[in-house]
Amino acid sequence: MVVKPDWLRVKAPQFQRVGSVKDILRDLGLNTVCEEASCPNIGECFHAGTATFLIMGPACTRACPYCDIDFEKKPQALDPLEPINLAEAVRRLNLNHVVITSVNRDDLPDGGASQFQRCIEEVRKVSPQTTIELLIPDLCGNWEALAAILEAKPEVLNHNIETIPRFYRRVRPQGDYGRSLELLQRTRQLAPKVYTKSGIMVGLGETDEEVRTVMGDMREVDCDIVTIGQYLQPSQKHLGVQEFVTPEQFDAWRDYGESIGFLQVVSSPLTRSSYHAGEVQRLMKQYPK
Repeated sequence: MVVKPDWLRVKAPQFQRVGSVKDILRDLGLNTVCEEASCPNIGECFHAGTATFLIMGPACTRACPYCDIDFEKKPQALDPLEPINLAEAVRRLNLNHVVITSVNRDDLPDGGASQFQRCIEEVRKVSPQTTIELLIPDLCGNWEALAAILEAKPEVLNHNIETIPRFYRRVRPQGDYGRSLELLQRTRQLAPKVYTKSGIMVGLGETDEEVRTVMGDMREVDCDIVTIGQYLQPSQKHLGVQEFVTPEQFDAWRDYGESIGFLQVVSSPLTRSSYHAGEVQRLMKQYPK
C-alpha cells in the first residue's frame, strides 16, 4: 500500500460561501464536479467565484476505472431547463468565470453538443461579463458536433488527455489518444481565438520522459494551457495509486511546460482540471487573440 504523503494531507478550506453555493445548487437541481468528484479544492474555488457545473449527468456512458462518476445508472433524457437553471446559478453566484463540463453521452447523436451550446447562450443572456470554459468529452470524433459547440464562442475549450498513451487501454479503454489530440488541433483550426486547454493526471506509473512527451504533443497542436495533478484513488474498486509524485517534480514539469511555450502551466499535487481556471481572464489580457 502506498502511504499518502504529508503534502497531500491538507483540509479543503471552509468558507461560509460554500454552504450558500450548495443551497443554490440544490434549489436549481444542478450538479457540480466539485462535489461529485469530492474535489479537495472546493472551498477555495467557490470562495474565488469559480464553479464547475456537471451537465447531462450524473450518469456516464463510459466506465473509466479512475473516475468516480457513476456509470451504472441509465443516462436520462436531456433536461431542457438545465441551461436556464445553470445560467441562473451563475447570476446568483455572480461568478467571474464558469466551467461547464459533462459526463460522456455516447448515446446522443451529437454527444451533447447542443446542450453545451444552450448553456453558453443562456449564460450570455444573464451574465455577459462571465468568461466561459467548456471541458468536453471527445464526442466520439464527431467534428461537426465540435464545430457546433465552438460556434457558441466559449472563451476556453478544454479536453483532457488524462494519461500517457501507454496507459490508454487500461485507463481510458473507450478513449483514443490520437483522437483527443485531434480534437484540440481541430479546435485551434476552427476557432483560433479560443484558448485551448488540456490536462493529465500522474501517479499511475508513468515516467518523467513520458509526461514531457505528452506535453510536447499538446504543444504540437498549439494547446495553450495544461494542468498536471496527482491521481487519487476514489475507492478500492478504482485503479490504485502507484506513486505519489513530489512537489519538486511538479515544479519541474511546470518549468518545462513554460519553456516549450504553454501560456499557463498549473502543476501541483492538488491541481485538478478547473483549478485556478479563472486565471484565464488574466491570460486573455496578457496574450490577447
